[in-house]
Amino acid sequence: MDERTTSFVCTLTAGQRADLKALMEVRGWEFQTPPPYAEYRATHDRATVVVYSSGKLVAQGRGVPDFVNFILEPEILHTFAFTAAAAEADAEELTPHGGVDESGKGDFFGPLAVSAVYVDPATAPRLRQLGVCDSKLVKSSARIFELAKGIRSIVNGKFALLVLKPETYNRLYSNIGNLNRLLAWGHARVIENLLEQVPECPRMLSDKFGNEVLIKRALMERGRKITLQQRTKAESDVAVAAASILAREAFLRGMGALGDELRVELPRGAGSQVTRAGRKLLAERGPEIFERCAKLHFKTWTDLQMEAKR
Repeated sequence: MDERTTSFVCTLTAGQRADLKALMEVRGWEFQTPPPYAEYRATHDRATVVVYSSGKLVAQGRGVPDFVNFILEPEILHTFAFTAAAAEADAEELTPHGGVDESGKGDFFGPLAVSAVYVDPATAPRLRQLGVCDSKLVKSSARIFELAKGIRSIVNGKFALLVLKPETYNRLYSNIGNLNRLLAWGHARVIENLLEQVPECPRMLSDKFGNEVLIKRALMERGRKITLQQRTKAESDVAVAAASILAREAFLRGMGALGDELRVELPRGAGSQVTRAGRKLLAERGPEIFERCAKLHFKTWTDLQMEAKR
């Protein structure tokens, strides 16, 4: 669905209606008095959704594309038929271009993985039919691995991948001193590597994480000849979504390899579970081990060191 869409209608089963309501409650939707014959009416982020006892769902408002693409399809319907149909009609998505995305930047443990994928009128629809979407919407690691395998088969080598293990990541961050600049460097490297595979690629699209100039400055001669675009929620584009899947797969494999090497289970993210695991690892293995398994500029590492000194 594109951003111009302001209404959407589908039919839900009784179980799906209950699941959607529970999800809306968790996500902070505001429930209002429903109209006649409706089970509930809720609003959030420029979208209004009415669900009727008959099973009919009616969504209206400028926030409808996000509701359908990021909530209704991946978490309730478990299908991307509507998104795929819209994508097939989206002329821009079907034009030859590349997409770039990363995984692991918000995780204390593990690598940073950055990927770029090239699509064209032949491969973009096939990726949508495969079910390619933003990796953050895919809750199963097994499904990530399955999608990644399909992506590699469909694009036939027209992708690039960069994996920065923690030791390399920490060294680069120490030299660069800024996460956005490090991300820009990583994006620029995979863009250049993709262009070696597909020199005819006319443009690249990435999610907006900082000033567009950062990536442009990090690009070399080949990369500076293409059109570079950044926009929020770029993962709705199939090339960026495919890149996010490949990057997520690489991150998950990197986490698994680190866990096997250190013989510990490393949790994802940067929350309380990660802090507990870090506290235990610090007590048992000492601070030196973190250079090999964690991103040391995170506040988590500062807090762990301060705790250890008390």
